[in-house]
Amino acid sequence: MKVRRSDRLIDMTRYLLERPHTLIPLTFFSKRYESAKSSISEDLAIVRRTFAQRQTGILETVPGAAGGVRYIPIMGEDEAENFIAAMSKRLSETDRLLPGGYVYLSDLLGTPSVLRQIGRLIATQYREAHVDAVMTVATKGIPIAQSVSQYLNVPFVIVRRDSKITEGSTVSVNYVSGSSARIEKMELSKRSLPANSRVLIVDDFMKGGGTVNGMKALIDEFNAKMVGITVFAEGKFDGDRMVSEYTSLIRVDKVDTKANTLHATAGNFLDQNRQLLEVAGQ
Repeated sequence: MKVRRSDRLIDMTRYLLERPHTLIPLTFFSKRYESAKSSISEDLAIVRRTFAQRQTGILETVPGAAGGVRYIPIMGEDEAENFIAAMSKRLSETDRLLPGGYVYLSDLLGTPSVLRQIGRLIATQYREAHVDAVMTVATKGIPIAQSVSQYLNVPFVIVRRDSKITEGSTVSVNYVSGSSARIEKMELSKRSLPANSRVLIVDDFMKGGGTVNGMKALIDEFNAKMVGITVFAEGKFDGDRMVSEYTSLIRVDKVDTKANTLHATAGNFLDQNRQLLEVAGQ
């Protein structure tokens, strides 16, 4: 039975949103809705125009017999600036400062709407990086990695500091904690990451960069390639960080331990991705 255009558009949009970065042949939609390819092309033109107007994403067309359409999630410049400004304000709230200069983030990273925005924003930066896997360290970075992997439509892998029997055999590395200068260990299941994978590192918070540097070393052990590092927030750190090339959505620039207050502002994400965000917003 043929499907009406209004019904096709709703179902087609849902199908595309659930499968980002996946090439879908036009013949699939044609058979699914028992409609001519010309009708499907007209439907996709409507979806493409709406996605662009609402800055939902890019509907990319791949020509040829093996072609089709691919949905690329993006976030435009205005939405990115507004979101980062809102998060900076939330992080500047009183009583967020924890011992050691860390920041309480659990309420934000436990909010689905916030995680969706974080995932879409980071996925915008790496939409053309051909990421094969998103890596983070347990436990606070897991929701961020899951959100980013959803928008990039790739697996996420979890590095742990302690052994889990359910992980099977593992590869481990020793690393120096950037904030305490202690030698610590992290490990990853041998089955988690194929060789030559292109890996994106994400985390919730970074101070000295020791944990991120440890994940870089772990990627090397798997003969994989790191394509980037993005953290939700970077803390104030006196000294040289162990990583220099990274992006952060938020930066904690002022800390008053006596008054137990801090001030957060936009990190370097907007400046380093201005051109990408401008294109996404057009």
